[in-house]
Amino acid sequence: MSSAPTPPKRSLFTLLGDVPRLIIDLFRQEIESLKQELVSKAKNAGVGIGLLVAAGAFAFFLLGVLVAAAILGLATVFAPWLAALIVAGGLLIITAVLALVGISRLKKGIPPAPTETIESIKDDVRVIKGLRKRGTP
Repeated sequence: MSSAPTPPKRSLFTLLGDVPRLIIDLFRQEIESLKQELVSKAKNAGVGIGLLVAAGAFAFFLLGVLVAAAILGLATVFAPWLAALIVAGGLLIITAVLALVGISRLKKGIPPAPTETIESIKDDVRVIKGLRKRGTP
């Protein structure tokens, strides 16, 4: 009956000497794992973006078909030119409302610098320097 050879016992100093190498190896493995995860997520995001672009293209054509259907539907009640004018007026109102809301939201985002965070960091620096207490103006 043969038993597996036991590895030689190493001294405490040898084991402590291996710690930096083990930490570096662990760090490298974690970095490699991080890279692989980011590549995988980027691929999934790329496929998702591509599918969303395709859906947007189909939605664009769908909108055209719906506009044509609205015109044809109104053309049964009104003259075709009047039906087209009514649908165009509705689209103009929707466009104007969306543009105004978009402009107001855009103005809230300008400047794009994170001004609240910058002020918070300046406040933290003042607190650390002892110029004032946190939370006081």
